[in-house]
Amino acid sequence: MSFADIGEVACAPEKARVFEHGWQSWSPTGAYRLDDTPPRPADGNIQTLCYRPGTPVPAGSFQGEGLLAVDPGDGGPVELWSAPGPLAVPSIRARPVDGRLVISADGPVRHERVEGGLDRALRHWADSLAPGRAFPAVPPMWCTWYGYFDKVTEADVLENLALAAEHELGADMFLIDDGYEAGIGDWLDPRPGFGSLERAVGEITATGARAGIWTAPFLAGHDSRLFREHPDWLVGGAHAGHMWDQDLAVLDVTHPDAAAYLVGVFARFAEIGISHFKLDYLYAGALAGRRHAGLDPIAAYRRGLELVREGAGPDATLHGCGAPMLPSIGLVDIMRVSPDIAPTLHPRKGDISQPSQLGARLTGAAREFLHARWWVNDPDCLIVRPEVEAREEWAAHVGATGGLRGSSDPIAALDAWGLETTRRIMRPTSTEPS
Repeated sequence: MSFADIGEVACAPEKARVFEHGWQSWSPTGAYRLDDTPPRPADGNIQTLCYRPGTPVPAGSFQGEGLLAVDPGDGGPVELWSAPGPLAVPSIRARPVDGRLVISADGPVRHERVEGGLDRALRHWADSLAPGRAFPAVPPMWCTWYGYFDKVTEADVLENLALAAEHELGADMFLIDDGYEAGIGDWLDPRPGFGSLERAVGEITATGARAGIWTAPFLAGHDSRLFREHPDWLVGGAHAGHMWDQDLAVLDVTHPDAAAYLVGVFARFAEIGISHFKLDYLYAGALAGRRHAGLDPIAAYRRGLELVREGAGPDATLHGCGAPMLPSIGLVDIMRVSPDIAPTLHPRKGDISQPSQLGARLTGAAREFLHARWWVNDPDCLIVRPEVEAREEWAAHVGATGGLRGSSDPIAALDAWGLETTRRIMRPTSTEPS
């Protein structure tokens, strides 16, 4: 749909703020002055991977995906334009014109005025879309990713399982992240050199801890067996970007055979004892393209998450990441609310959607109000080994959130401060909305 003007707001130019809500987990989110230039993608691949594909923002405009809020700065109510619900998510823009902001959107929106400032207005909006469930306390975890990346081995997992107990870090779940699998889409095929996934999961669960696994369930890398053997299972014309030194295709969850494959993957993981599922790069499931059945992209995305739940089981924990935010309401238990952390303070190319401490802190803080309203927030993992830049600031950020606590350092690499800080911060999530 094309954009149509739907309203305007008179603003106090020096004090007004515009809140842009990003499309997915990694999309920058925050409140900006009228003379600020909000974060924008550094290149086309990042637009696909981390922003909303197909909706580049015109210069000089603000844009929110499913929500744009304006605090006029004159003491008056905050004006919110937002999606009516999670099934259709319009892009909403504001452009300055002669001392006012003109609002436009490419789909139906609801408009509200909320007294009491921007923070109160955002909590009110989140409450209005809440899925109507309580979120129990989630114990802390340990994750392989930021210590070992895609070179993780079974031996790494077992070493840290033992060290976590020795140092009393309190990890209740051990998440085996990217690197165990042979290809992006070939989740049940082990990577040569990893070892035995079944054995690693068995060792974890034998201690009484839960086992978790990473997948990108809606992706098929061009180098994968899935891509080569089942081209009919892919969304026609959908390009999910370039990562892992390959182009990425999208699994068509509306194709009966692809749907059965997806359910079978998660059923097999559950069968070997995995109960926590980190679902990454989920934006791919909502990309436009030709699907076997006539579902629109958001409906197909939600259907894909329903299939994952069918395979994983009703008691499994679904943990979204890189995920469209509003379309995931009611379907995930935990949600990453920021870009990835990194050992560096600043991101590459200056784009805060890319891994960095700065991007993770800014967007995570801006979305803290979603915690225990839509899901359990995941601010990303604690990493505090000595070479991590500004590690004290990152630890303070994670410690101040109500969300998931997860350590992702090789435990042997932690110094005394790192061990003490990890032990202190590793506690269950808050059950109260932030």
